[in-house]
Amino acid sequence: MSALPLDYSQGSSPEWEELVRIREETDAPEGCKVEIIEGIITVSPAPANKHNVIAGKLNRSLYTVIPEDWGVYQTLSVSVPSHSGLFIPDLIVAPESELMELSESEQYISAATSALIVEITSKSSLRHDRVAKPAAYAHAGAPLYLLVDRWAQGGPTITLYGEPKDEVYRVLQAGKFGDEIHLPGPFDLTIDTGVFPAS
Repeated sequence: MSALPLDYSQGSSPEWEELVRIREETDAPEGCKVEIIEGIITVSPAPANKHNVIAGKLNRSLYTVIPEDWGVYQTLSVSVPSHSGLFIPDLIVAPESELMELSESEQYISAATSALIVEITSKSSLRHDRVAKPAAYAHAGAPLYLLVDRWAQGGPTITLYGEPKDEVYRVLQAGKFGDEIHLPGPFDLTIDTGVFPAS
């Protein structure tokens, strides 16, 4: 399927709804992610063990600082129709109320309702996690984007992005595995990346 050159800035369109329907009906192997990235339905393999360990460590840390009525989700879809995107971040922090307001047929929330989106790169997702997804998340107004890049040249890195404007984030902090990254409010959490397994 090719990218759709359509303007979704005014919300949903019949073409977008059809793309979402096809994505929902895609029969992929268990554990695979089925996403819409730049108007193309993309199937990614299940994450590797080290990827899951990093997600687990972040998940555990985030739960120590978020309010009781927020959650850290690993399989929640995030919609950015204006960017022809329907993503499944490795982690997303959002108020539970955002999920409770959805009908049974709605399987995704707006990226703008998140407090933090985390992507952990895999070999198959490098361009998406580094370019396409942050542009979409910034355009949607997601306030914080944390990129854990296990495959960066020169060794694994972690970058915290914020202050979205148009399709661009500002780099709030960047470092390599072993450095500490501080998530600002509402988290006020320092993450020790030295506990992350390297590639």
